[in-house]
Amino acid sequence: MKKATEALPSRRDFLKDNVGYTGGLILYSAVPSFGNWGLSSLQGQVLSPRMIGDLKVDDTPAPIDGSRWYIAEEVGDGLSYSIENGSLAESRYLIADLLLDGYDLCVYNVTLKEKQDGPAFTLRFGLVAQCSARMRLPLSLVDMNRWRIDREGAWLKPTCGGQRVDLTKVDSITLKVLRKSSKPVRWCMTPITVTTQEVPKLAKLILPEGKLLDELGQSTIHLWPGKSRDPKEVTQRIKSQLKAAVEHKWPDHFSRWGGWKSKQFQATGFFRKEFSGDRWWLVDPEGFAFWSAGCDCVRSSIDASVGDLEPALSFVPDRRGSWAQVYSRGGQSINYLGVNFIRAFGPDTWREKWSQIALAELRRIGFNTVANWSEWEIARRARFPYVLPLSFRPERVKRIYRDFPDVFDPDFEKDAADYAGQLRSTTEDPALIGYFMMNEPTWGFSSELPAVGMLLNTSDCHTRKALSEFLKQRYTDRAAFASAWNLPGDFENVATGRWQWTLNETAMVDMEAFSEVMVERFFKTLRDACKKIDVNHMNLGIRYQSVPPKWAVKGMASFDVFSMNRYAERIPAETARAIHEKLNMPTMIGEFHFGALDVGLPASGIGHVKDQADRGRAYRIYLEDAAANPYCVGVHWFTLYDQSALGRNDGENYNIGFLDICNRPYEPLCQAARKSHEAFYEIAAGMAKPFADEPRYLPKLFL
Repeated sequence: MKKATEALPSRRDFLKDNVGYTGGLILYSAVPSFGNWGLSSLQGQVLSPRMIGDLKVDDTPAPIDGSRWYIAEEVGDGLSYSIENGSLAESRYLIADLLLDGYDLCVYNVTLKEKQDGPAFTLRFGLVAQCSARMRLPLSLVDMNRWRIDREGAWLKPTCGGQRVDLTKVDSITLKVLRKSSKPVRWCMTPITVTTQEVPKLAKLILPEGKLLDELGQSTIHLWPGKSRDPKEVTQRIKSQLKAAVEHKWPDHFSRWGGWKSKQFQATGFFRKEFSGDRWWLVDPEGFAFWSAGCDCVRSSIDASVGDLEPALSFVPDRRGSWAQVYSRGGQSINYLGVNFIRAFGPDTWREKWSQIALAELRRIGFNTVANWSEWEIARRARFPYVLPLSFRPERVKRIYRDFPDVFDPDFEKDAADYAGQLRSTTEDPALIGYFMMNEPTWGFSSELPAVGMLLNTSDCHTRKALSEFLKQRYTDRAAFASAWNLPGDFENVATGRWQWTLNETAMVDMEAFSEVMVERFFKTLRDACKKIDVNHMNLGIRYQSVPPKWAVKGMASFDVFSMNRYAERIPAETARAIHEKLNMPTMIGEFHFGALDVGLPASGIGHVKDQADRGRAYRIYLEDAAANPYCVGVHWFTLYDQSALGRNDGENYNIGFLDICNRPYEPLCQAARKSHEAFYEIAAGMAKPFADEPRYLPKLFL
C-alpha cells in the first residue's frame, strides 16, 4: 500500500491549483483529462471543491489521469461543492473516477442539498480497494422512486436515502466518508463533473496491487491465520468433512424436529404457534415446544460479482463444459465455493456432497432451522425444519412507488393468486415451519409515505383514484378539502395528473392514514390468497427492514408471526412486547449477524466486533437474550458462508459466515453457537440465565 507523503500542501494552495477555483463555483464546460478512460469527448461542468473536516491532500502521483489523492482521518471528512441555483436542472449525471487505497472497505455519502435548511438527497456507495471505479450518479434518482441501482465494477451498492430534492434549487453537493475502519482512508479521485450526456461505464481497470482474488476465491491482498494455501488443502478438508458428516447430531434434548422434549402441547402434524400463558412458543409437528434457531443462505454458492472485473481474477473458469455451472447472472457472477467443491468431487456429484456436509455442519453447530434464502429443497428431502421465501412479482398490475403495487387495481387479486401458487408444492410438508411473504420491501426504506411517493411519482393509477375517494369521505366538500390542504385544486387533482403542490401538515396526516389503508389491503389480499392454497402452514410476515412505523402495523395483523430483520446487539424487546399486545402474535428475527476484519474480508458486516472469538460472544448475547424474551420465537443468522471479498451482486463483502469460501469453519463462533443452542430451551423456560459476557462492539463497517 502506498504511503502518504510527509509534507502536504495547504488547503488554499490545493484549491488554487484546481481547475477554475472561485470558492467552489462551477466554471468550465469541460472535463479533466481522463486519458484512455472513454470520456475524452464528454462535455460537462467541472466542480471545484472545498475540503471538509480534517481532509488532507497527498501530492503523490495518482494512478488515474486527472485525479488527486485525499486522506481522511475521521468519518465526516470530505469535499464540498457550491453550485449555482438551476445549474443541475437539465443535467443527467454526476461522475468521477476513484480508486481506494488500503485493504478495508470505505463507504461514502454524496449529498445534494437545497439551501442550508432545505431537503437533502443522499446516495451511499462503497469501493473495492485496490481497483479503479467510476461513480455514475443518475440525477433522476432524486425523485426517490428507487432505493438502489446496480453496482458497476468496483463501485458498490449505490443506495438512495434522505429526501427528494428539486434540482433547480440544489445549491450544494458534498462527498463525505460515511463509514471506515480504524485506519485513515486514502483514495484518489477526479473532480466531480456534471454532464447532460450519457456516461459510459469504466472501460479499463487499474489494479495497483495486481489480482484481487486467488484461485480459491480468497482475497490476495490480505493475509490472516488460517488462510487456505492451495486446492489440495481445501480438497482434503472438504473430503474429511464429508466422512465426518454422519457423526454430527443435534443436542440430545431436541426432538426429531428440533423441538424440546421436555415441553409438549397438542400435536397437529404441522408447525404452529401457541401462547402458553407466560410466553410464546412455536410447536413442532409432534407437539413439542419449538424455538427457531436458524441460519440463512444455506446455499451451495458464494457468488463473486465479476462483471467488468475479470482482470482482477487469478482464475477464470472456462464458461463451457463442467465449469459452466459456477456462473450465474448471465455470466456476471462466479461461484468460487462451487469451484472448490467441483475440484474435490467433480462436476456431477458435488452439490449432493455439499448438501450432506452443509446439513451436518448445521447439526454440529446446533441449528434447528434452514432459514431464508436457502436451497430449501435439501431441507425438505432431509426432513430438516425450514422456511420458504416467497416473492411478489406482479405480471398485471404496475408498481406505483418503488416496489409497492397498485393494490386497488382489479387485477391485483389475480396477481395475488399467482403469487400464492408458490406454496402448492409444500402444502402437506410437515418440515415446513412457514413462509415469509417477502423480504424488506424497498418502500419501507423510504423517508416518504407510500401514499406520498405514489402521488408524486405516478400520475395515473387505481390507488390514486381510491385516495381521492378516501378524501371525499374525510371532507364534506371540495372547499373544505382545499382549505384543509391549502391548495387551489380539488379531488380530481388527487385522482390523476401531475401533482404540483406542497403537502401541508393536514395533508400528511391524511396521507399517513391512507398509507395504512394501502398496506392493509396489500398484505390482507396476499394473505387471503395464500390461505386458499395452504391452510397448514404459518404466514411468517414480510421480514420488515427494522422496527416498523405505526402506519404499517395494522396491515401486519394479517400475519401469524411478525418478522423483522434486526441488526443490533440485542433484539428490540419493547417492540416485541408491543407487537404481542397490539397484534397478538410473536416476533421472529429474520436476520442478524456480527463480523470482524481479521480473516481477509474488507468489511465486517452490519455488526462489528474485534475477532472470531468476539463474534461467538456477540452471537451468544443476541440469541440467548432473544430466547429469554417471552414474545420472541426465534432468530435467524445471516449467513452460513462469508460473502466474496470482491462482493456479491450488489457489492456486499462481509465476514458474516460460520464458514469461509474454502468451507473452513470459524470454530470460535461455531463452538459458542453450539453452547447457545444447547441452552436456549432452558433459557426460554426461565430455568437458566442468558449469557452475559458481552464483547466490545465496534463502529459498523458495511455498505
